[in-house]
Order: sequence, then C-alpha cells, then structure tokens
Amino acid sequence: MKNYLQKRNNNYDLFDAFDDFFRPVFYDENRDLRTNIKETDANYELEVEMPGYSKDEIKLALENGYLTVSASKTSKEEDKSKHYVRKEISESCSRSYYVGEDVSKEDIKAKYENGMLTVSVPKSQPKLPQSHYIDIE
Repeated sequence: MKNYLQKRNNNYDLFDAFDDFFRPVFYDENRDLRTNIKETDANYELEVEMPGYSKDEIKLALENGYLTVSASKTSKEEDKSKHYVRKEISESCSRSYYVGEDVSKEDIKAKYENGMLTVSVPKSQPKLPQSHYIDIE
C-alpha cells in the first residue's frame, strides 16, 4: 500500500492512494485521442482531437481495413536537474478505427488545423449479389 501513497507538501495524501488504486478500472486508454464521427451520404468524417502535436508528428496508416492514427513527439533533451514527481503528459499516442477492407489509402483525405485532425473516409458501397443466369437452349 505504501507504493500507492504519494508525498505532497511533506504529507501523504490518502485520497491520491484511493484514486490510483481504482485507476486501472476506470482508465480510458483512448482519452488522448477523443474522436467525433459524423456520417454523410457519401462518407464518414472523423474529427480527432490532437492538441500539442504538429502536422509532421502525426501519421496515418491503413492496414487490413484498420485506419491507425498515431502521433509521437520528438523528445527534447530534458534538464537533468529536474526531477518529476508525476509525469502524465504522454509523448506518443495511437488509436485505430475499422473502416473496411475495400477502402484504399487513395480514397482517404486528411486535414490538420488548430489541433484538430479531420479525416474523410468514403462509405463502402454494399455489394449487390450477382445473379448468374444459365442460358436455356
């Protein structure tokens, strides 16, 4: 239990220990890339919140029907005299979205502006069953 206690202002705070104990139960691993998804007649539009990242730090990948949005900050050399008591700011994040097997990378359009990544993914057209008629002689 002492590992869960944190020293703040020379005091151990029991409430922090309580929060940290239950964090794995309520932790949302996708909290870094919150997403809104809009649907239009022709496509889906993903609005991914990515504040603090530049356009060059963001990557989009399409593999096996999954669109993966990832970002990674280039680590700066930190001052060795600084000692972090808690470090919650992540330097990388990633999230995947299933977009379908028939979507190609050329169909996907993306734009990054003011901390918001907007990705447009076309809807897959439902495949109509093909009728196979047999000629009658």
